[in-house]
Amino acid sequence: MEVLYKRCCGIDIHKNMMVACVFTSVRKKEIRQFSTMTEDILQLVSWLKETDCEMAAMESTGSYWKPVYNIFEEECIPIMVVNAQHIKGVPGRKTDVKDAEWIADLVRHGLVKASYIPGREQRELREITRYRQEIIEERARELNRIQAVLEGCNVKLSSVITDISGKSGMAILKAIISGESDPVILSELAKGKARNKIGEMQKALQGRILEHQRKMLRHQLIHIESLTSLIMDLDADIKKKQNP
Repeated sequence: MEVLYKRCCGIDIHKNMMVACVFTSVRKKEIRQFSTMTEDILQLVSWLKETDCEMAAMESTGSYWKPVYNIFEEECIPIMVVNAQHIKGVPGRKTDVKDAEWIADLVRHGLVKASYIPGREQRELREITRYRQEIIEERARELNRIQAVLEGCNVKLSSVITDISGKSGMAILKAIISGESDPVILSELAKGKARNKIGEMQKALQGRILEHQRKMLRHQLIHIESLTSLIMDLDADIKKKQNP
């Protein structure tokens, strides 16, 4: 079978350890083990530079490949990330061949296809965007917790206001946390279109709020405000990435 790369490397990567197999010629190979600490990754890079490695490859295992890929990219070591299922599906593997050696052998003969990896800027944008979505989901969960506490007080605010995180809902929540319980006073804090439902709102706010529930609402609201501020910061970061 034709040899595409005479000097290549296969990397079997795990959480705390990686095994690298380097073919330094058509018939000669060497296997070394490294930790996944940055110092060890740089040692692997130095070894590959010494051997004039033409191409390295590793499986897209979890997120363990990412720091290795980033360092290889910075050090200008050619590397491809390959699909683990594709590697397992290639016939001809012997049972006693290590994963790293098998990957290296497939690379050597051009039998693996690199997965698409976006550029660094795009990867960074994706990470920020993904984290922003997680924070939005956490904020929604905390709002649901607030709603559960209000229901426990028999305060039916969400029956009148669709979004309790809006201006009217937040104003009423802050007043409740401050100790206000008069439904007439609370309903007067409604803003905009919500003021069209003042009478209905007064009935909805006739609950029985205990001190421990006010304290829970206070902690939850602080968390909501913190998450909202974080989302705004992430929005600004995303905007900068999209419009450098």
